[in-house]
Amino acid sequence: MQFMGSLDNRSEARIILVGAPMDFTVSFRPGTRRGPHEIRSVSEGLEDYSLDLDNSLENVNFFDEGDLELPFGNVGKSLEIIKERTEHILKEDNIPFFLGGEHLISYPVVDAMSKHYNDLVLLQFDAHADLRTDYMGESQSHATVIRKACDLIGGKNVYQFGIRSGTKEEFQFAKEHTNLFYKEVYTGVEKILQDIKGRPIYLTIDIDVLDPAYAPGTGTPEPGGISADELFKTLYLLKGQHIVGMDLVEISPFGDQSWRTALTGAKIVRELLLMFG
Repeated sequence: MQFMGSLDNRSEARIILVGAPMDFTVSFRPGTRRGPHEIRSVSEGLEDYSLDLDNSLENVNFFDEGDLELPFGNVGKSLEIIKERTEHILKEDNIPFFLGGEHLISYPVVDAMSKHYNDLVLLQFDAHADLRTDYMGESQSHATVIRKACDLIGGKNVYQFGIRSGTKEEFQFAKEHTNLFYKEVYTGVEKILQDIKGRPIYLTIDIDVLDPAYAPGTGTPEPGGISADELFKTLYLLKGQHIVGMDLVEISPFGDQSWRTALTGAKIVRELLLMFG
């Protein structure tokens, strides 16, 4: 199964869509390993045309190469596989677009990206700060992913939007080391557009940046989030920026029998493909 509109020939693609079905360190509700499959499945329920962008996927050169085979329970090996695939995509001069899976999958991608692009910027849309040094003694966790990214590219190159949950220590670290916009999403991005203009940008979207009313199907839903409409309007602000990689993570189909979380995820994927493909 492929995301709707995928090319048949990988060699013609500019964006490579890859599933990373991993949820080994999820701290509350498991199930995000099924996220990539569900996003692809429901994509057929959407049009390939976006009125907001006045563009269709038939004009986008992207290829969905399916899911990576990740060894169950082996976090280290799985991260290594994700990093190797990212490096391969970058060597082809293509844009990697990963579908998670838990948020920890972003770490090996950013690791590879940071070695390929100087002055990399990370834009995080999320309910949670993800700045812990460890979670219950485990340093490789979806709760530590952005802290690990800070170690790779420097906290001042990390911009965090929609954050509304974390420990006191995480918020203190953010105050001193990152650019965290508490609950702000649209207005936060507006403020930093000139700062990031022309720089290589990696975009990571945790679906729980949305309020659970819009995205109940996630591992750690956090009340008080934004609407799907605000997220789309925010993403449109990034049109014209130098996006070099993307991911969408933490969709857990088992928490949403209505499919609206996956449908929203599929629309996010469609809009990003149309904007940067």
